[in-house]
Amino acid sequence: MASPYWIKTLINKTFSGRFFFSRLTHFPIIGRMVDYALFDGDDILYLPKDKAIPVNASVDRPESLMIPSLVVDHFIREANYHWIMDFCICRDSAHCRDYPVDLGCIFLGEAAININPKFGRRVTSDEALGHAVRCREAGLVHLIGRNKLDTVWLGVGPGQKLLTICNCCPCCCLWKMLPAITPEIGGKVSRMPGISVRVNDQCLGCGTCAKNVCFVNAIHVVNEHAVINEQACRGCGRCVDTCPNNAIEVIIENSDFINDTIRRISNLVDVT
Repeated sequence: MASPYWIKTLINKTFSGRFFFSRLTHFPIIGRMVDYALFDGDDILYLPKDKAIPVNASVDRPESLMIPSLVVDHFIREANYHWIMDFCICRDSAHCRDYPVDLGCIFLGEAAININPKFGRRVTSDEALGHAVRCREAGLVHLIGRNKLDTVWLGVGPGQKLLTICNCCPCCCLWKMLPAITPEIGGKVSRMPGISVRVNDQCLGCGTCAKNVCFVNAIHVVNEHAVINEQACRGCGRCVDTCPNNAIEVIIENSDFINDTIRRISNLVDVT
C-alpha cells in the first residue's frame, strides 16, 4: 500500500540524523538488519556529468555514444510507466538553497503507478525526458538503479518493477552518508562501469576541487597535488567541472561502457 503523506514529514525531521544511523551499521547485527531491510538487492550507479566526458580520440566510437545521460534516456524511452516527484526529498529535507527543490526523482516501471499521488504525478515519456534535461541543466548528477529504500519509503513494489533515477546535488544528497556507512552497504552505490577519474600533471594544488565539491570526500590535496581515493570515488565528475586548470579528467576505460551499464541495470529492473 502506498505510503501516506505524513511519511514525508517524518523523513524531513530525521534526515539530518542519517550520519548517526549510518555509523550504527558498523555494529554487525544492526548492519545486517539495515542492509536486509533497506538495501537488499540494490545496485545503484552514479553517471558522470555529460560535459565531464571528453571525446577520446583513441576510442573508435562516434561522439553521440559517449554521453552518460544516454543511459537515462534509454530507460525512459523503454519504460511503459513514468512518474516524476514534485520535490527532491533530500533537498527538501536539507532546505537546499543552491539547487532546485522541485526537480525530484524520476521513477520508472509498473510499481511507480502506485506511488501516493500527493508526492508527484504520472507523466509521458517526453515529459520525463524533458525533466531529465532540466535536471542536467541545473547541474544535478543522475544516479540510476534499483534502490530498495525507495520501495520502502514510498510503500510500493516489487523492487524489480521500480527503477530509480535520482538527480543529486553535492550538498544535500542522501549518499553523503557513504563514508560513514559499512562498506557492504556503501559498495552497492558505485561509479559507472568502464570509467575512472584521474588527476593529470596540470594540477597546481589549489584545492578548489576539495572544497565542498565531492559528496563522498574522495579528493584531497596532498603535498600540493590533488589525490583521488579511487575506492571512495563514485565518478560523478563534479571535480572535473570545478577544476580551474583542467587538471582532472574522466577517463573512458571501456568503449562499451554505455551498453554495459544498460545491461547491468536491465538485469535488475524491468521497466516495461
